[in-house]
Amino acid sequence: MTPPELFDALGIKMSVVLAGLSGGILRALSRRSYKVRELVASPICGALAAGYLTSPVVHYLGVVNWPLPPDEIAAQHAAAFLIGVSAMWISDALFEMVVRRIKGEGS
Repeated sequence: MTPPELFDALGIKMSVVLAGLSGGILRALSRRSYKVRELVASPICGALAAGYLTSPVVHYLGVVNWPLPPDEIAAQHAAAFLIGVSAMWISDALFEMVVRRIKGEGS
């Protein structure tokens, strides 16, 4: 089974995953200080988040009448890229929140 066939079986578009991966790479490279963990995790996190969140986000934006491009594929790729860029920031913020909560309860 090829990767595109695997993604199709999971209901994920390969182009959306690549757009999220690209966003994650951009996020990893835009940091002032590079950490190996972020260079590896950010593209993976971006690709996974884009793969699973792009369709719901584009659907929600359409429901609330957000101005989207007429080409649905262009809208999906743009949303996937933005989700990929922001996914690692969101995961970092959630991780820090959990750590603070655990440290706060342990004290």
